[in-house]
Amino acid sequence: MRTSLGSIMALSLALVATPALAEEEEAKAITVNGTATLVSDYRFRGISQTDKDFAVQGSITVTHKSGLYASVWGSSVDDYIAAGGDQEIDLIAGFKKTFGSTTVDVGGIYYYYPGAEKIIPGYNSDFLELYGSVAQGFGPVTAKLAVNYAPKSSALAYLPSGAKEDNLYGNLSVSGSFSGFGLSAGVGRTFTRSFLSGGIKYTDWSLGATYTTGPVTFGLSYVDTSAPRIPSPSGKDIYKGGIVGSIGVSF
Repeated sequence: MRTSLGSIMALSLALVATPALAEEEEAKAITVNGTATLVSDYRFRGISQTDKDFAVQGSITVTHKSGLYASVWGSSVDDYIAAGGDQEIDLIAGFKKTFGSTTVDVGGIYYYYPGAEKIIPGYNSDFLELYGSVAQGFGPVTAKLAVNYAPKSSALAYLPSGAKEDNLYGNLSVSGSFSGFGLSAGVGRTFTRSFLSGGIKYTDWSLGATYTTGPVTFGLSYVDTSAPRIPSPSGKDIYKGGIVGSIGVSF
């Protein structure tokens, strides 16, 4: 009788524990990460998006163990970016997989500028961009080649002529991490003329360094472009080189 009772109790405990273990395994299959960052200037492919002023940025990313991920990233921007709107929100979905020391990443970004169409009724500021990259690790150093392509849309038209434009961008970068310190260098090229590039083709490059302690990362970089002087409405040359500082927290 004791043996039978013990067996029944053991079986009952196993049945109760099984769903809990399954839920724990499912929880491990999905991870959620976030960031909050303050930068002295938001540079997008070398061009200041904040008239060389500060920006507040944040993100949240959900990743599945299969390699699928979805992310929302946001930043404050100046009003010349999207018809007076002061926010950029990027909706991102992609797939990333590592094979040995090689990582492949593909996906799409939808750039959303809330409020722009309310300031100018009918104005189209939002667009989709597809991306792909291959990163190769060499010990603590990683080299990465990335290509971004935004299909033709009226949002990328440089002049309000109703014509649709596309945008092609490529970037080659090298980065390394050493005991909390990070170093990076990159060069990019905008191959097409669109609103995104200010209507020109140009090259951008950057050199940067970071220091991470716990969840906090401090950054300092120099960003520059080959573009001629193109002033913002305030008269600042938003393509001109400059030093960008940042402090961010990850969680």
